[in-house]
Amino acid sequence: MAAKKKKSTHGESTIAVNRQATHEYFIEERYEAGLVLQGWEVKSLRAGKLQLKESYVIIKNGEAWLLGSNISALLSASTHVIANTTRTRKLLMHKHELHKLIGLVERKGYTLIPLAMYWNKGRAKLEIGLAKGKQLHDKRATEKDRDWQREKARVMKEH
Repeated sequence: MAAKKKKSTHGESTIAVNRQATHEYFIEERYEAGLVLQGWEVKSLRAGKLQLKESYVIIKNGEAWLLGSNISALLSASTHVIANTTRTRKLLMHKHELHKLIGLVERKGYTLIPLAMYWNKGRAKLEIGLAKGKQLHDKRATEKDRDWQREKARVMKEH
């Protein structure tokens, strides 16, 4: 009998990653949220047709919403459904997490940024980051530190 392999947290099951988010923002905390999706959207996500680059999360009336994400419709999707690729999608989170996020976003000036979307037990999950915006000098410092780490690893590898 062969043992079943466990999938990593969201390594090989990743649908899309927002790489620009870590460049533009300091990510302080990460949360996981489910999504309310239509059937054609799930098919498109399985094909990897998602873009998170210019998307963001807002909290309105005690609920979290994903705006600006683009799920491209497949040609083989249902013909009787009109696909709205950039519609606002509701996020499913625990009530206590929502209350905490409402306080941080409204009072302390944080932003909610989608970082990655992945499959978890057959369901699409969105990783949300509680973020503060970076200034230009912060971005330069981060880039300089990244270059230094890369150079240090290169020198250590040679010796």
